[in-house]
This record gives sequence, structure tokens and C-alpha cells, in this order.
Amino acid sequence: MLRLTLLAGTAAALVSQPAFAQTSNLAPAADAAQAAPGSEQHEESQEIIVTGNYVRELSLLSGASVLTGTELLRDVRPQLGDTLARQAGVSSTSFSPGASRPVLRGFQGERIRVLTDGIGSIDVSNTSADHAVTIDPLTAERIEVLHGPAVLLFGSQAIGGAVNVLDRRIPRALPENGAHVDVIGAYGSAADERSIGAGADVAVGEGLVLHLDGTWRKTDDLRAGGYVLSPAIRAEQLEIAAEEAEEGHLDEAAEATENANRRGRIPNSGTEQKTLAGGFALIRDGGSLGVSVSWFDSDYGVPTAPGAGHHHHEGEEGGEEAEEAEHGEEAVTIGLEQVRADLRAQVNVGGSFLDQIRVRLGAADYKHTEFEGDEVGTVFNTQGMEGRFELVQADRNGWRGASGAQFFQRDFEAIGAEAFVPANETSQFGLFTLQEFKLGGIELEAAGRYEHTKVRSNVVDVDRSFDAFSAAFGAAYAPSEAFRFGVNLSRAERAPAAEELLSNGPHVATQAFEIGDPTLAKEKSWGLEAYVRAQAGPLRLRASVYANWFDDYIFQTATGEEQDELPVFQYFQRDARYFGFEAEASADLFKAGDFTIRADAVADYVRATVDAGGPVPRIPPLRLLGGLEAGSDTLTARAEVEWVDDQDRVAELETPTDGFTLVNASLAWRPWSARETTLILSANNIFDVDARRHASFTKEFVPLAGRDIRVSARVSF
Repeated sequence: MLRLTLLAGTAAALVSQPAFAQTSNLAPAADAAQAAPGSEQHEESQEIIVTGNYVRELSLLSGASVLTGTELLRDVRPQLGDTLARQAGVSSTSFSPGASRPVLRGFQGERIRVLTDGIGSIDVSNTSADHAVTIDPLTAERIEVLHGPAVLLFGSQAIGGAVNVLDRRIPRALPENGAHVDVIGAYGSAADERSIGAGADVAVGEGLVLHLDGTWRKTDDLRAGGYVLSPAIRAEQLEIAAEEAEEGHLDEAAEATENANRRGRIPNSGTEQKTLAGGFALIRDGGSLGVSVSWFDSDYGVPTAPGAGHHHHEGEEGGEEAEEAEHGEEAVTIGLEQVRADLRAQVNVGGSFLDQIRVRLGAADYKHTEFEGDEVGTVFNTQGMEGRFELVQADRNGWRGASGAQFFQRDFEAIGAEAFVPANETSQFGLFTLQEFKLGGIELEAAGRYEHTKVRSNVVDVDRSFDAFSAAFGAAYAPSEAFRFGVNLSRAERAPAAEELLSNGPHVATQAFEIGDPTLAKEKSWGLEAYVRAQAGPLRLRASVYANWFDDYIFQTATGEEQDELPVFQYFQRDARYFGFEAEASADLFKAGDFTIRADAVADYVRATVDAGGPVPRIPPLRLLGGLEAGSDTLTARAEVEWVDDQDRVAELETPTDGFTLVNASLAWRPWSARETTLILSANNIFDVDARRHASFTKEFVPLAGRDIRVSARVSF
């Protein structure tokens, strides 16, 4: 709790400073556009408005998707990855219903930063696919998916992009009429999902706003559309059944047959999640100061492959020889808890050069326990703290920017027979700047970052330090307000993470023996992107083509070997290249008064290759999504079809994934257009098809949800 105490002390020191002030740019995120993709409010052909703790109007961001309002309520799921999976260029790890992280342009893990209000989630979700993100989408008011030079503001781990989640836990503005209350609830049939959340902001004095929120969600085992196991694993189980029957092992044969023929519910996939948070903000004429404290608790099952099991050695007292203990198909569950404190402060200087000073701090104590049946397998303890200090420049004849410093520190310890990562400490310090220039129709953006990272583990006598330098440049030309095209060039360096350096042992939740490499070098990359934003009457278009060339690319792949009766997954380093595109288009087919019929489409594709190693593992295939929407200010109906291609371009020892087509429909009713109250009835995967994400480690035995009828509601007053 040391870091939480330190953060509280920092808050007290800042409170003692002169009174702060509310300014026009502290409007709540709910005031932002709340339309679905393709609508005029959502379209970003002119200027992208983001609300993170950095320059708020990044007009040159090459790609920024914003999920808010009705669209966010319709798509919200227990985990952040599944919530964002319909956005352009986004897929999901879909490890289980309780653990799903975003995949951006084929990148995941250490190449994606998941943020809450510009600060990392301070958990271990980036270290392994089975670890949940400690952000409940029910509390989100706005989620931003960011690309382009400006992501260097968040760290070298944002090579693939960043996801920034905004909530009201530290209020940004005084609530109208002195108070604001939101209540959100949902029911989903595929997992018998029940969820409810509520939040309130109350003004209690001159510029002082108090906030309180809480959420609860519970799901049963998820129902799949068709067989639980993939065709390849079903065939394998049937072959095992035949062999066991031939040898007279009838019980084993019956078990394998049952596994092969299992349909419907995915065993051990239920979840229960709870959060509670309180905060306050002092908002005055000179700036603002706010603090929040939150609690996140999640228990979720980790489905395992049929026949999964391994041995490990348990030492005995007196130096006697270790004996083998076999672990069979015991149910693996994860229980995690995080206590977190956050601070945000802003001083409005209002000078001719310096406009604002911003401070953002976050600290968390995190505990994560992996259970094997009723027994404690491995416990992960993490204490972390991250902070940012920013100087925001005033706009001077088209020149503006922000510069600052950022630090991060994490103490990690794993306890248990399967502690596959030794205790270690990671510290990081960075300096960054982002500068924007506008010269008539030409817009320029430049960003630079220096980062010093230190990873140390006394347990295995590893002490590594890295100095990383990254830079990006963007140029855009806008001959009119309706058309803009541009190009971005970046050079980025990333230090290897502790898990990539130090892993060496069995990991029961992923059913893998993971091996790192303590000699890994920095990962370096060149990035190039060209994009266009256009609007012509009722037609709107956003499209990007991008490529990344990596030196010393760090990746994990199966070696084909076994250790401890588990497949070995090892980290390697080679050159690699990525190429891809993403596009969004929409058109108003008919418009009369406030009634509009609109068609929209999304397409994305990534191709990634490791030199002398073939395809990069777990790259999402080509995807097309088309929708038709009709409605007014109060009632909107939508139908959409999502087609995902087969992925047969796979790494060695990786299996292909069949494509699928999902048909979804929804009806949204907003009874009071001046308020945020919304009721949504939706049907997802209407035809109950078997669908699996190629980016998932568990795709062979954890398919996506089958037919899911959902009722969602948000009531605001």
C-alpha cells in the first residue's frame, strides 16, 4: 500500500495550492458525438476530438475510432477486447469470456497500450492472454482507439496503437442542476449474463464535485453455436476414442467421444466481476484537481483443452529427491483483485506560450491467483505506479504542442509451483514532445520520445538496461474541409518486457511451458502509413494503408517440443514485416427531416511475416462488415453482416482457422432526445454459427458466443 499512500500525500499537497478553475475544455465526455460509425457526428473527416490527458484536438491523428453513447451501450461486453471487436482494424484475443484484450492491426500484448484516462491499467494483462484487463467497460463513457505519431505520448509499447478508456471517476465538469445519475443494465442470453452499474456526480460546494460508482456482472458458461471443439480437435478426440475402445479402455473411449460431441455450453467459462469507486474533483477558474480510489474484483474460469494435463516436481524437506505430481483435467479458475488510486490535476496558465500544466498519477496493488481445482496454483502480486507531467503550449499562429515526462515502476512477484516468471522489478522513465503546425491547407505533426527502461531480477541474476529513441513525422494536405490526405513516418524502439526476458516454467492457465530469453535486444521498427479522409455530399470515407518493418522483432511461438508434458512456447527475435489496410465508408441513402437511411461498411486486413520463419502467429484474416441503419432521433433500427475469411496463412505448428459469417440486428429507442436514456434490443449471431477468432490462443476449444439476444438500458437523470 506504499504507493497508494504516496499518491494520497501528493493529492494533499496539490489541494493546498491556490484554487483551481473550470474552463471550457473540461466538458464531460458524454457531450461528445454519440452516433454510430458512418454518422455525421462520428465522422472524422475534419477534426478528431479526443479527451485524454494530452493535446485534446489532434487534427492530424491518422486513425482514431471513438466508441460512445448508443454504440458503446450496444457493444459493451465483460472484457474490453470483445467490446471493441467491431471497430475497424480491431480484433480480440478472446482467450475466454473473462479475459479478452484488444488486437490492433494484428498487434497485441506488449505492442498495445491499454489506458484509462491516459494512464496504464497497471495490471498484468499485457503479459499473458489469460490475464484480464482491470477496466470494466460498464464504467466507460467513451473509448478511443488511437494510431499515428501522437501515440508516442503514451510509450514505446504503443507501436501498434493505444486504447484509451474515459470514465467519470474523476469528474471533469460540474453536473447540470447540481447532480447527474447514470444507471446501466444488460441481459445476454448466450451466457445468461446479468449486469448492472450505477454512477452519480453531485456538486456539494463551490466547484467541488463528488463521484461514486459501482458495477456487478455475472455470467454462466457461454453457449457456443455448434460444437465446442474445432473440427481438427474433434477428429483427434474421435481417433483417441477409437484407439481406447480397441484396447478395451471403455471409460476413456466414452470420455473422448463425449468431448468430441460436446455442443452448447463451454465448460468452465463463467465469470463474476465487481467494481466500486469513489472520487472528487475541485473545479475552479484556475484549473482542476481530482482524486479517485477504485476496487476491481473478478473471478473467471479458464477453459482447458480436452486431455490437458502435466507434471511438475514438488520438492520435499530434508533434501530428499523430488517426486512427480500429476495434474489432470482440473478446472482452472482465476481470481484477481486490484485496488487503485488516481490523481489528475491541471493548472490553466493562460500564457502566450504555455497554456496549461497537467499532472496525472496512478498507483495500484494487484493480486492474481490461479486455482487448480480447489488448490492454489500460482499467485501473482504486483505493485505499480505510473505518472505523467505535461506542459501544453498555447496555439500560436497554427503552432501548438505538448511536452513532458513520464515514469512507470512495477514490482512483480509470482509464488507457487508454477511461477513461470521469477520476481522482478521494471522501471521506466521517458521524455516526450508532440508538435503540430498548420500552414494554410498543409498540416505537419512531429513527435519524439526518449525512454530508459531497467529490468532486474535478483532471483536469476539478470539486470538489463535499455535506452530507446523513437520519432514520428506526419504531413497532411487539406484542399477543402471535405477532403484530406496524408502520410506518417515513424521510427520506434521498444525494450523487451520482463516476461519476454525471464519466463521459464509451466503456466497452467495457458497450458504452455513458456521460455524467455534474457539476452534479447531492443526491438526496432520503421512505420509508414498513407491515409485519406473524404466527404462528398452523402458519402463519407476513411481509409489507411500501412506497413511496418521490424529489426529484432520479438515473438513467441511453439517449438514442437514438450516439457513437463506441456508444449513449449519460446520467445525468439528475428526481423519481420507487417502490411495492412483498414477502411470505413458510409452513405446516406435517404433523408427526410430527422429520419435517415444509411449504409456503412468496414474492411480490414493484415499480413505479417517473420524473416526465415514464415507468417507471424495469430494474425487476424481479412474481414468485411456491412450495415444498414434506419431511424430518427428517437428510434433506430440496424442490421449488419460481418464476414471473416479463412486464415490458412499460419506459422509452423499453428493450425488454420475457418472463416465465418455473423448476422446481427438491433433496435435502439431514445425516449427523450435531450437526455442520454436509451433502451436497446439486439440479436447477435442470429443464425447460431460456429465462429472462432484466429488471434485467440484458445480458438480450438473456446469459440465465440452462439445466438445472443441482449437487452441493454441506460437511464440518465
